[in-house]
Parts: sequence; structure tokens; C-alpha cells
Amino acid sequence: MRYEIRVDGEMTEMLGKAFPELDYVVMSGQTVLFGLVVDEAHLFGLLARCQSLGLRVLEMRQAPE
Repeated sequence: MRYEIRVDGEMTEMLGKAFPELDYVVMSGQTVLFGLVVDEAHLFGLLARCQSLGLRVLEMRQAPE
């Protein structure tokens, strides 16, 4: 499944390296992480990583295939 996770703020390249399995794009004061999520455990792991890095998740959604 493909997912998009929108976080508040513009992530730096260094922070982006914390999500090697995802691509990201910075726009309008927000960052959108996107890519393949293997299963629910992977998804919860990504959200936990966001939390541990102090990123505020604004939106998370399954993207069309």
C-alpha cells in the first residue's frame, strides 16, 4: 500500500534520512512523506518515528496505487 504522511514544517535533508524507505517533498511550510508501506506494523513504526523526532503529523492517508 502507498501512503502519504503530511507533517508540519519543512524537513531538512538530515531529517529526511530518518525515513530511508520514503521519498519526501517540501511545500508551503509542510513536508509530505510518501511511499510504499508494507503492513500495519510498518505504518505504526513510521508514526512512532515521527513522534520521536518531534514531527507533528497533520494528515496521513492511503494514496491511490
